[in-house]
Amino acid sequence: MLEVIVIFAFIAVLMTCVALDISIVYALAIGYFIFFFYGVKRGFGAKNVFFMSVKGVKTVKNLLITFLLIGVVTALWRAAGTIPMIICYASKLIHPSAFIVIAFLLNALVSFLTGTAFGTAATMGVICMTMALAMGIDPLYVGGAILSGVYWGDRCSPVSTSALLVSELTKTDLYENIKRMLKTGLIPTIITCVIYLVLGLVSGGDGAVMDMEAMFSKGFTLHWVLVLPAVMILVLAAFRVKVKKTLSISALLAAVLAVVIQKIGLIELIKLMLFGYQTEVEELASMMNGGGVSSMVRTAVIVGLSSSFSGIFEGTGLLNSMKQYVAKISEKATPFGATFLISIVTSMVACNQTLTAILTHQLCRDIEPDAKELAIYLENTAIVMASLVPWSIAGGVPLATVGAPTASMALACYLYVLPIWELILHLGRKKHM
Repeated sequence: MLEVIVIFAFIAVLMTCVALDISIVYALAIGYFIFFFYGVKRGFGAKNVFFMSVKGVKTVKNLLITFLLIGVVTALWRAAGTIPMIICYASKLIHPSAFIVIAFLLNALVSFLTGTAFGTAATMGVICMTMALAMGIDPLYVGGAILSGVYWGDRCSPVSTSALLVSELTKTDLYENIKRMLKTGLIPTIITCVIYLVLGLVSGGDGAVMDMEAMFSKGFTLHWVLVLPAVMILVLAAFRVKVKKTLSISALLAAVLAVVIQKIGLIELIKLMLFGYQTEVEELASMMNGGGVSSMVRTAVIVGLSSSFSGIFEGTGLLNSMKQYVAKISEKATPFGATFLISIVTSMVACNQTLTAILTHQLCRDIEPDAKELAIYLENTAIVMASLVPWSIAGGVPLATVGAPTASMALACYLYVLPIWELILHLGRKKHM
């Protein structure tokens, strides 16, 4: 009975913060004390419960360090002109009748390179929406394509925080996971492209395409060499170089380009690495400002608090009674089906991608003993499902950033085609066993 009260108390706090538009960090902090109190009430002792939470945080300590590097890289890519150069090249591919599918692919590409859904929405996403409005294309459709795209890359990027989180939780190899993600995502990606292509042909749009090069040249010296930090990510990932080293090399290259080509001073470079890039060109501010170590603090706190929960859950057995029901579901609907169903529930409860992944892993790890399988289950369910919940920051923030309606979630096709396609395959295999 106490377990039910504790879980519902946490849900109530989360929902209150969402309803009042209060940062989810406060809800997670209050949640920590709720779960801490539960552990003490169960007789584990305050000291033991504290060390349980520390044990949970230790499972993602490498990830927390990587977050800081990602913040540095995203700032330096902005300062060097890497992101503007990628956008300039990508914009040349745009055609009004195929704009929706192109918006999906461009956001997927930028998200894959940068590893951040929110950052992609704030750059390529904003640009795509601006172009769509100029061409008379319904923002409802474009918002869905952007949301699909930013999480396509966020799911399988070698520098993605969610991909790194899953590899840490399951103790699996990141690059092996990415290989499997690309394989399982192929058919859903094709289906999504076909849907968006049809929507584009039906919705029309005949306005002129914006001149990205002219716009970005107001604040940057543009040159093809600026794409090298992004190319370096792809090259090093292909050779399976460790993520920290990959990020460090890309950051160093971007820093050199920022100094040599954009004429940024060393003191200013250090400041933007810590606090983010700030452009002096007002027209570019909404797209280019951001990044830096400071931008990752909130994410690191969310992951740290969520991970402390997992330590308390495991040490106190808070979720053990629920695991019995998960096992029963698994017998009827396959382990993947059970993971899919649980991820829907946890994403509605957690209101963010990180806690959704951690809760789903906690509840489902016993039904799938193969860590590699469990990792791909989480990537194909929890990681994408969190962004389809209207009150979750995972989907709400990107849509709000680009100015798309919440209803665009219904057209984020890739995010539900992926798990549904996988479920069909698993149920089909079960039927033939």
